[in-house]
Amino acid sequence: MNVFKLQTSRHLFLVTMAVAALVTTAQSQEVDTSDWDCEFCPFESGYRADYQLGVTNVSDDAAYLGDANGYSEEGNYANVDGAGSYSSDGHQLRWLVKDLGLDSRYAELAGNRQGKLDYSVSYREIPRTQFFGSETIFQQSTSDTLSLPANWVRAANTAGMSELNTGLAVRDIDSDRSILQIGGRYKLTNRISFSADYRRQEQQGVDIAGGSYFFQASQLAKPIDYVTDSADFDIRYTTDNGFLSVAWYFSDFESDTAGTNWENPFTSAPGSEFATLAQAPGNNFNQVSLLGGYNFSSTRTSVAFSVTAGRMTQNRAFLPYTSNANVVVSPLPRLSLDGEVDTSNLAFSITTRAIKKARIKLEYRYDERDNGTLQDVWSGVIAEAFVTAATTNIPYSFERSRLGLSADYDLFDTVRVSGGYERKQIDRDFQEVAEQTEDNGWGRVRWSPNGAVQIDIKGGASRRDIDSYNEVFAATLGQNPLLRKYNLAFRYRTFGELTFVAAFPESPVTFTLNGLFADDSYTRSIMGLTSGEELGFTGDLSWALGGKSSLYLTGGFENIDSEQFGSELFAREDWRASNNDEFITVGGGVRIREIGGKFDFQLDYTHSEGTSEIDLVSNVSGQSQFPDLESTLEYLRAQISYRHSDRLELVANLRYQSFLAKNWALEGVGPDTILSVLSLGAQPYDEDTLIFGLGFKYSIGGQQ
Repeated sequence: MNVFKLQTSRHLFLVTMAVAALVTTAQSQEVDTSDWDCEFCPFESGYRADYQLGVTNVSDDAAYLGDANGYSEEGNYANVDGAGSYSSDGHQLRWLVKDLGLDSRYAELAGNRQGKLDYSVSYREIPRTQFFGSETIFQQSTSDTLSLPANWVRAANTAGMSELNTGLAVRDIDSDRSILQIGGRYKLTNRISFSADYRRQEQQGVDIAGGSYFFQASQLAKPIDYVTDSADFDIRYTTDNGFLSVAWYFSDFESDTAGTNWENPFTSAPGSEFATLAQAPGNNFNQVSLLGGYNFSSTRTSVAFSVTAGRMTQNRAFLPYTSNANVVVSPLPRLSLDGEVDTSNLAFSITTRAIKKARIKLEYRYDERDNGTLQDVWSGVIAEAFVTAATTNIPYSFERSRLGLSADYDLFDTVRVSGGYERKQIDRDFQEVAEQTEDNGWGRVRWSPNGAVQIDIKGGASRRDIDSYNEVFAATLGQNPLLRKYNLAFRYRTFGELTFVAAFPESPVTFTLNGLFADDSYTRSIMGLTSGEELGFTGDLSWALGGKSSLYLTGGFENIDSEQFGSELFAREDWRASNNDEFITVGGGVRIREIGGKFDFQLDYTHSEGTSEIDLVSNVSGQSQFPDLESTLEYLRAQISYRHSDRLELVANLRYQSFLAKNWALEGVGPDTILSVLSLGAQPYDEDTLIFGLGFKYSIGGQQ
């Protein structure tokens, strides 16, 4: 696919660009502005603008490489960047544009009148690419319907689908997100100020969804079209030593469709040829907040607090139990959810340095989620054909509190000791554990023997206790009563961190080393996660090779081990799975400036690889090992720039990226590989991409 990417979208984005273009066009010409009726014309004071123009070539289609940055398809791209500013009589205006030739474009216009007003408007697009080359038989006949080809012949499994190969069509799994933000701050008096922010986020494209018909399933390229609007308003009163603020936050989410209708490609019961997958329902959230803080300078003590109350609501119409007229099912208990969740939060902190050489901080936070949604008895329909046992919706609620106390003390001029204690408590409704507490204690020693070396060691432990595990309630959820969910189970954790920094003033070398260790033990869990251990190190070395050159090296290692037990026979534990994840990253680079007084050179390299091993031992099925999950990333970037003059700079850059993933769940799995699953045939990433770009940067205005 050979495309030339140069497009803009959305009206506000065009308006922003037009404003920036008018400003900078006038800046770049000798224009008489003496007769302009303009409150803050920039041309009589200071202005500056930088433009960067170029062309980049991408050698191959690459979903992983182009995810979020716009370089996903083979072809040529226009690189258009710019930034500028001007000021006059206390007013400043700044504009910025980036990647106008890409699907990841960004534009911002911001200004302020010193001490009185701040405002900004920005627009951003974020492309998301998951898979290229995936295939589907489903055709999007309407915005909410996926239909089979006209000549489709249903079968009991994928091997019998005679029209599968002729019906497949390529469907990329990707989407685009656009974000518009408008905000401002206005200072009414020296004490009182207002602020307002608005944000609109739109997402359109295709995502992967699973459509199940009892023992058969289809992977669907499901269309998505979401819009989220949110706004913040705040009024603040400020004193010499404190402030008080009242704020309101609002969020509204809408989906273009209530559900996605799709046609079953497998043989099905009469009347069950179509099914519907519900989309995320529209909902909104309102929250009011009171915040404040005060600093008692006489005692070197400060206090801060916040009180918030919010409400989430969702009242979209329900989809019917089934579209199969042959299935007799009781009516819906009500036509919509009429869901309502109240949230409240209280936070308070006090920090004091009243004691010489010491700082003490006390924190408390309380959160409550009260789900007032009504409960009803609901029927269920499987595969658009079978009515299941009735069930009741569960309105989860909780109360959560956290109390923390920490202190720092300068033991000597070179040694600071710290310590802290934290207690968390959670009370839940409709879950296996009603009450849960966690106690966390830690200590730290920071030693700075001189201005060049600093060693920081931190360690601690936490203990999470539960009142009891309600096995009766777990059984109502179809759960083995011996199973313990990891977030609800007893856990004892020990952890440690190490930081070493060496930066000698007389030496050109700076070195940093970070290490961490954590060990989790679930000693009261018979089944579920029983242990977890994490070990990691990172290191950075930078070396200034004279005044115009520098070298850096980086490296990192992380290893995560975990073990879990389960049961194939819904009885005592009869299988064990051990997981080992290992990640290694190394990299480095060099910078050389003013080669021959004109050239700058930069080279960066990164190598990263990860491996996940899963070993399974079963008393029923024997010992087995899943194929390893592996990923390898190679990244190389070289750039050379030529400074033709104080205003003009020419730039050439070359980037190479290779990403290889081995995933047994995807590798070699075509649309008909699994008899009971019609898949999209998406394959693991195997990409080698070369990106070459040429461009120039030109500056106007300002002082050179």
